[in-house]
Amino acid sequence: MSEAGKGHLAMLLFSMLVAGSFSLGGMVADQVAPAALNAARFLIAGVVIGTLAAVTGKLSRDVFVAPWRFLILGAFFGTYFVLMFEGLKTASPVSTSAVFTLTPVLSGITGYLLLRQITTRRMALALAIGAAGALWVIFRGDLAAALAFDIGRGETVYFFGVICHAIYTPLVRLLNRGENVLAFSFGTICAGFVLLCAWGWQDIRAINWLALDPAIWLTILYVAICASSMTFVLLQFASLRLPSAKVMAYTYLTPSWVIVWEIALGHGAPSAIVLGGIGLTVVALLLLLKGEDAPRTAKA
Repeated sequence: MSEAGKGHLAMLLFSMLVAGSFSLGGMVADQVAPAALNAARFLIAGVVIGTLAAVTGKLSRDVFVAPWRFLILGAFFGTYFVLMFEGLKTASPVSTSAVFTLTPVLSGITGYLLLRQITTRRMALALAIGAAGALWVIFRGDLAAALAFDIGRGETVYFFGVICHAIYTPLVRLLNRGENVLAFSFGTICAGFVLLCAWGWQDIRAINWLALDPAIWLTILYVAICASSMTFVLLQFASLRLPSAKVMAYTYLTPSWVIVWEIALGHGAPSAIVLGGIGLTVVALLLLLKGEDAPRTAKA
């Protein structure tokens, strides 16, 4: 498999794992302060990634040269997670995943501004088809529901988090100095944890962690191990092999995965009409997979 193909496979798994954080996060978002919950997830994720990096010999002092890079990356990704859970307090998992589908377009813009990555016509077509498919899934094929969609406070708050996520993706490629994925992820997680503790220390101290509901701990462990440790590595792995717009194009699959998660959690099944939207997202991904080339760079 080519390096680009590995990047696509990583993002396919990424989209499935991220979707779970929407459904599980929506169940507990109003029970724990977002900064405190995410500080816990970053701590657990840091232990997992750090241990794996140390055991495999990927961790060295050279990783922490120019630590300001990790502070920048940790700030953007930490802010994204905090705003996500803040948004889930009032917005449903499906509607927040709708906002998440704006990430590819925003990533394409930031990818051009930071790296001069150019979106080809075929890629733009794929992004448009993927967006249409995602919206079809989100609104379950109901045009009236789509036209009546009202952006609430939760969706607005999360939108600013999505902007942070879109900026983070090209920053990985820009700030990486050849470090391996595990070590680079560990540096980012450590920086994010420190920043979250500084921001949400009062909330962290106010929580009786031993008395938390098991469902909250299950969510924390999932988002720490699956939706943080694994996705940190998957996102950075893919970001070093694919243009930013292609990396984030896989977010179009997230609403479909969210619906799967909602069914699994007993929150109801969608109608058969949404299969048309899922088909469009598959078409978009096939367009993106066709004819992999190295990222094009505009002349200075």
